[in-house]
Amino acid sequence: MNTKTFVGKRIWITIILFGLFGQLAWMIENMYFNLFLYNTISGDPKAIASMVAASAITATLTTILMGALSDRVSKRKMFISVGYILWGLITLSFAFVSVDNLAKIYKGGNIVFVTVLIVIIMDCIMTFFGSMANDGAFNAWVTDSTNLHNRGKVEGVIAVLPLVAMLIIFGGFDIMVQQDNWPLFFLISGGLISLGGVIGIFLIKESHVKKSETNYWDTLTYGFKPKTISAHRNLYIYLISLAVFSIAVQVYMPYFIIYIQRYLGIDSYAILLGIVLILASVVSVVVGRFIKASNKNKFFVPGVVIMAVGLVLLFLTRKPLFVGISGTIMMSGNLVLTTILNVKVRDNTPLDKVGHFQGIRMIFSVMIPMIIGPFIGARVITNSGLFYDDLGVIKQVPTPGIFIASAVVVVLTLIPVWFAVRQEQKTIKENA
Repeated sequence: MNTKTFVGKRIWITIILFGLFGQLAWMIENMYFNLFLYNTISGDPKAIASMVAASAITATLTTILMGALSDRVSKRKMFISVGYILWGLITLSFAFVSVDNLAKIYKGGNIVFVTVLIVIIMDCIMTFFGSMANDGAFNAWVTDSTNLHNRGKVEGVIAVLPLVAMLIIFGGFDIMVQQDNWPLFFLISGGLISLGGVIGIFLIKESHVKKSETNYWDTLTYGFKPKTISAHRNLYIYLISLAVFSIAVQVYMPYFIIYIQRYLGIDSYAILLGIVLILASVVSVVVGRFIKASNKNKFFVPGVVIMAVGLVLLFLTRKPLFVGISGTIMMSGNLVLTTILNVKVRDNTPLDKVGHFQGIRMIFSVMIPMIIGPFIGARVITNSGLFYDDLGVIKQVPTPGIFIASAVVVVLTLIPVWFAVRQEQKTIKENA
């Protein structure tokens, strides 16, 4: 047995279980919260973009604070378990949020605006606990528990978990959404996330990362210092690459289900997306098994090309069969890029500063993309001039232009990737 590539059974179970519970929560927030806001409260795409941006900022600040704190106290398990429990409870509380319920309490002016504001605030509170548990602690724990030789395999599986989460949601929860039974949707999904936290108390094996000897302020600011950036130049170039790629994803992702429902008129989108996700997941797992320490850079260009082609095909196609084929191509490229970029970021993260850098990673992978991407999508949608009447409420419809905008951005990912690979080659020559 090659101990370098071996990942223990308990570690695999923890990665899969908590990665899956976390992705269930993030999928609900990143896709279904948008649909919840759009269908039940406001059809303004700017409201969705504002919620996504506020959540991204909260997630990043939380990860900076809590990732550094987990390094400081040399603990991950407590942050993961407690965070998941509270994450689920806040998700569950959305079952009681509606314009009608708030109208019984608030007798003032624009009740829709007030409801949107409350949803955004609650979303930020939920994001705080989710980022503490998943981004600040669990991601650091994964890095602690893997190495240069087995991360390709592990990241290939992790990249699939969002899709598995979507399949579970589509198969077990989407019928509640179709019936507008949002309270039951949030009660069950929130309960499952909290259950994951309870399981973590007994399952997670503490990684026993070396306790940070620096004071908390220095830990917080470490990743922002010019000398740190200079010392870990390749890490930051790969983080920029991850940011550009993630912006491309966020251009279309918040509006994807709404587009399928309202523009394409496909009500049974759960079946369509389920097939796409299964096929793309197989591609990700297979590719992950071929990613080795020596060949990672070879996957960048194929990943970008495949994803861009899929996005262009989504722009062109309208029939469910061809939308499914196009979506599979796009998601396959998406997952290859997700896998390889996250592997390169982990490989270049100093092992004694893993928690320090989780917040920095979030700036590039979440905050910047989720501020810029959805507003690019919203601008494309707003300029389309396409609306529909929903019981007297005029709502804007997402259009295929979001896929072309996304394709343009994803191609730009190759620019920082080129600099990163060039820097790697230069470093190898200097150390030879």
